[in-house]
Amino acid sequence: MSPVTIMPRFLMGAALAAVLALTPAAARAAGEAVNIPNHDFSFDGIFGTFDRASAQRGFAVYKAICSNCHSMRQLSYRHLRSLGLTEAQVNALASQFEVQDGPNDNGEMFTRPARASDHFRRPFANDAAARAANNGALPPDLSVIVKAREGGADYVRALLLGYEDPPEGVTVQPGMNYNKYFPGHQIAMAAPIAADDQVEYTDGTPATVAQMATDITTFLSWAAEPELEARRAMGVRMIIFLTILGGLVYAVKKKVWANIGQHQGLGDGG
Repeated sequence: MSPVTIMPRFLMGAALAAVLALTPAAARAAGEAVNIPNHDFSFDGIFGTFDRASAQRGFAVYKAICSNCHSMRQLSYRHLRSLGLTEAQVNALASQFEVQDGPNDNGEMFTRPARASDHFRRPFANDAAARAANNGALPPDLSVIVKAREGGADYVRALLLGYEDPPEGVTVQPGMNYNKYFPGHQIAMAAPIAADDQVEYTDGTPATVAQMATDITTFLSWAAEPELEARRAMGVRMIIFLTILGGLVYAVKKKVWANIGQHQGLGDGG
């Protein structure tokens, strides 16, 4: 390889190293680096499970607050049975909502009470209607929001608790709100959980802002990955099975090679 070929590659490598070295400093200077606080959720870790009581309270928060703007189209009401709701409770809950169905025998669309098999009702008829009601911003569907955002559950909870007055010298654009955990710190959504007791918990748990943020995050985490517990349980069973299998294989190997060694010794002695 000629020096003419080597030199440009060397310069390109040096330039790339310089860019990578300056990137963290530039990000800090621009205020883009945000440390998301870690929260000890019940579903963290390989043996973690969803706190059903917390998830049920989180659904109550979604129903009372979040469902006014955000859809969850990948969930059906029947899925709530895995959170501990009875079939009667699910049917009663679904029947509170009206959904469009049809066409009927006359070719007309009609509305009816929702059934357990129906998807969660959308708050708006379409995306255009959603934007029109939210100053041009489209509220995202929350079905898999926890998996769709970097930082997952910790980020979602932090975002809900990150609303505050902007620091001195920071100007918030019209129609925007300051949030210390949102990238860029300016978000169109106003604080959805702004005061204690916005939701009345039937189990007597104090509905503080922090508690409601934790509960709705637990519910959204379950909604994004309802098979999490079953998958982890299968993984643990596979690890146990492979450990036992590995031990048996090792024992058989030792036995086989011990017999081979004995036969070789007898052969050498003969």
